[in-house]
Amino acid sequence: MTQPPAGAASATRQQQRIDDLCAASIRALSGDAGLHFRGRRLYRGDKALPPFAPHLNPAPVTDDFGSFRGAADAMALRVRLSDAELHKRLRPSEPLPRMLFEMLEQFRVEALAPADMPGMVHNLRHRFEAWSLAFFNSGLTETSRGMLLYTVAQITRSRVTAQPVVEASEDAIEATRMSVVPTLGTALAGLRRTRHDQAAYAVHALFIARTVDDMLNAGEEGDEADDAANEAEADDKSALFNLWMDFESDGEEGFVAASSGQSRLLSEAGDAYRVFTDEFDTEVEAESLVRTALLDEYRERMDQRIAQQAIQQARLARELQAVLAAPQRDGWLGGQEEGYIDGRQLSRLITSPSERRLFQQEQLTPQSDAAVSFLIDCSGSMRQHIEAVATLVDVMVRALDQIGVTSEVLGFTTGSWSGGRVQKAWLRAGRPAHPGRLNETCHIVFKDSNTPWRRARRSIAALLKADLFREGVDGEAVLWAARRLVERCDGRRLLLVFSDGSPTDGATALANDAHYLDHHLSHVVAQLSAQGEVEIYGVGVGLDLSPYYRQNRAFDLSNSVSNQVLREIVAMLAAGPRRRFG
Repeated sequence: MTQPPAGAASATRQQQRIDDLCAASIRALSGDAGLHFRGRRLYRGDKALPPFAPHLNPAPVTDDFGSFRGAADAMALRVRLSDAELHKRLRPSEPLPRMLFEMLEQFRVEALAPADMPGMVHNLRHRFEAWSLAFFNSGLTETSRGMLLYTVAQITRSRVTAQPVVEASEDAIEATRMSVVPTLGTALAGLRRTRHDQAAYAVHALFIARTVDDMLNAGEEGDEADDAANEAEADDKSALFNLWMDFESDGEEGFVAASSGQSRLLSEAGDAYRVFTDEFDTEVEAESLVRTALLDEYRERMDQRIAQQAIQQARLARELQAVLAAPQRDGWLGGQEEGYIDGRQLSRLITSPSERRLFQQEQLTPQSDAAVSFLIDCSGSMRQHIEAVATLVDVMVRALDQIGVTSEVLGFTTGSWSGGRVQKAWLRAGRPAHPGRLNETCHIVFKDSNTPWRRARRSIAALLKADLFREGVDGEAVLWAARRLVERCDGRRLLLVFSDGSPTDGATALANDAHYLDHHLSHVVAQLSAQGEVEIYGVGVGLDLSPYYRQNRAFDLSNSVSNQVLREIVAMLAAGPRRRFG
């Protein structure tokens, strides 16, 4: 895997903070508690919402925080003030008219921003101006098509919001504006007049969208006499439209997002995941897989690496305790000058009228009622990262042990490459269609919840054994780890999944379809999150895991495990739901 560029981790963490802040703002303004960002795409629960409009996709490198806040305010207005079902019924199906119709609906809701929230109005205007100038300076307006689209965006928003067009490009669009206003004049006036009525507004928006599409098509026909000019105008109209709307941009700087998709087979079967046979599946203790002498060697190697990292173990333990501990009553502290009156001291009011220490205060002691499981992807690509991951997990387990939080270290791989005995059984059965998972899973326990870190440290070192790493069936492993958590803990349950890629098993993909396993992983995480018994966090090793895990962070562990990385993980846990389960 190609390593992220220098500074990628810092840039990604900063972007994740911005996304968290913007998502919180959107939830507050829209009143929809289920909204959040994944990979800079707005989701409601596990369903991605459409991009809405071209100016709502600020770029992390070039745009300021005001642009992100303006885009967040605009999204909140869209969720709150636009009837999504009505909009879906009315919108055209053709690509360009649909994009223009989406944009015009967005302008409508922005025009309805409350007058008593001038900050929001300013944010919306700031974002639109920033997008306008970026589009204008990109060179796209040097073609007649680009200038027409840009001009339509300027004049329609100006009409519906009663705000001026962007001053820096006002002179440049004048000629195009004069040519289109006579045709669009009535509809432009109707936008402002009907902005409070979505259905009536849509009539004018549809007219503008289809008329502009006709203008572009007529321009193409008029250019046929001059082939050179026609080529210079951009032969492939979709290239311009992709730059205009950028529907597919994931927006992540530094880390590539995990590849995911929908499995046709699982969708048609109502997400009914299949396993051809579990006869060869195993669950093993890590120590049984490695010779004792080799385990000692691995442990020594890990200890040397940890010593080189200068990790602040005591501070990590304190930070984890602050996140995982809850205050519990632990008796009363008497002889205080304020608090609850202590009846046992009332006689002192007579014997010592000036005495003030007649009160008692309830003592609260932080106690950790939580359990943490670390689930490590032991597929082939993780082999290059495993020393750093093992170091990180070992340090965290030791800190959890110090504050009395039970923990498990688990791993998952397959018993063989390319299906092994399961695939052979499938071949003997005559290759029935759609067999489901077609490999033998191997779930490994490196440390169980009943074993303290000091006794489990050698077993954790078994993570360094290279030939454990084969393929990965992530969805079943997440289910396995979550069930173990539920069985052993009644308090807060946290599952941290470390991975550097999407689920993969060659035999399963060939016999079913390419997205069979990653679709199942998404379904499992969504189902467990909805049940609310286990908090699931994705820790991406050089990869953005947001397509699978709502709570996630990505890290570059190619150099070392720093105190900053550990603090970021603790911060991720602190931002979790903090539920108590019983």
